[in-house]
Amino acid sequence: MKYLKIMAILLATVIATGCAATTGNSVKDDTHKVVIQVSSKDPLTQKIALNNAANVLKAYGPGEAIVEIVAYGPGLSLLTKKNKNSKRIKNMAFNEDLTFSACNNTMKKIKKKKGHMPKLTKGVKIVPAGVQRIMELQEQGYSYIRP
Repeated sequence: MKYLKIMAILLATVIATGCAATTGNSVKDDTHKVVIQVSSKDPLTQKIALNNAANVLKAYGPGEAIVEIVAYGPGLSLLTKKNKNSKRIKNMAFNEDLTFSACNNTMKKIKKKKGHMPKLTKGVKIVPAGVQRIMELQEQGYSYIRP
C-alpha cells in the first residue's frame, strides 16, 4: 500500500512537471526580465533602446536575463527594413534571450495610410497591440524601461 502511495506521488509530480514544461514557461524564477518600450522615431532613442538590451544581456550572461523590445506608434520604424539599425536588429534577433515585438495595431494604421504593411526586419514578431504586450509582460514580473 505504501508503495502505491509513493508511485502515485511520483506520477503526479511527473505529470505536473510535464504540464509546466508544455506551457512554454521555461523561465527560471531568478531570471531577470526586462521589457523596453520604443514609441519614438528618434534615432538616438532607438539606438539607446538597442544598447540597453545589449547591455542587460551582456551584464547577466546567457540564460540569466530575457529582454523584449516592444515597438509601437512612431517607434515601429525601429523594426522595419528601412531603419539604419535593421542589420543590427537582424543580428541581435538570433539571441534566444531577446525578442523584438512589433505592434499590429500600428501596422494596420500604416497600411491604411500608405496602402501596404511595413516590411519588418527578419526576426521581428508581431503582437496584437504594443501597449497590451507591455502590460502583459509587466504582469509577468518584467521590469519596464523606456529610454
